[in-house]
Amino acid sequence: MNDLFLYEGKAKILYRTTDPTVLRVVYKDDATAFNAQKRSTIAGKGELNCAIATYILQYLDTQGIPTHFLSQSSSREMLVQAVTIVPLEVVVRNLAAGSLCQRTGIPLGTELARPLVEFFYKNDVLGDPLFTEDHIDLLHLATPEQVQSLKRLAIDINHHLQTLFAPCRLTLVDFKLEFGLNASGQLLLADEVSPDTCRLWDQVTADPQERILDKDRFRHDLGKVADAYAEVLKRLQESGKVKGL
Repeated sequence: MNDLFLYEGKAKILYRTTDPTVLRVVYKDDATAFNAQKRSTIAGKGELNCAIATYILQYLDTQGIPTHFLSQSSSREMLVQAVTIVPLEVVVRNLAAGSLCQRTGIPLGTELARPLVEFFYKNDVLGDPLFTEDHIDLLHLATPEQVQSLKRLAIDINHHLQTLFAPCRLTLVDFKLEFGLNASGQLLLADEVSPDTCRLWDQVTADPQERILDKDRFRHDLGKVADAYAEVLKRLQESGKVKGL
């Protein structure tokens, strides 16, 4: 391939292609947590996340959500539209978990009265801090109109993901999204949606550790990370929401 290296992140490598509007994304087996303070390699993770992200992004496309996804080009690679990333992580929470419990004292697993949308500044040096809309405006990270669009898209995506995961007997606890602007200035869902970016709890078991089917298995040294991701992929494929996958 004549693709040119563009950027290496914690879980993926981006390459330019001969088309300036298209990038090639390679999913790695690397696993990181706690702002990359914890690192490891999990065999097969890249292929699993690529397959899961392909399935979910294609599903969201069918629901009218604009995404950067174009095609899966190999078992661990996909082609996507080139975008300028909005430097915000958009987090949607349905149940209390993770930092929300730490910041508020709300018990783990508490169902929220309505989905909560939070913004975090994508800045590793600062530790990806929680930002208000005023902070976003202060640093000119997004326009007020874009912020409102991000919130609307996040709520819509939450609805569609819950619809996708419910028949799979999976509870969508919370998840992180990233967005970018393409060459036409359109706001697109970017990055990935996978067990690396979602908290997913198995509805079949009540065991508080065994029910975890996401990156918390790596964060908290629960083991069987690849097995958990493979189970998520299996249930998605069995659901038949996206034909041909």
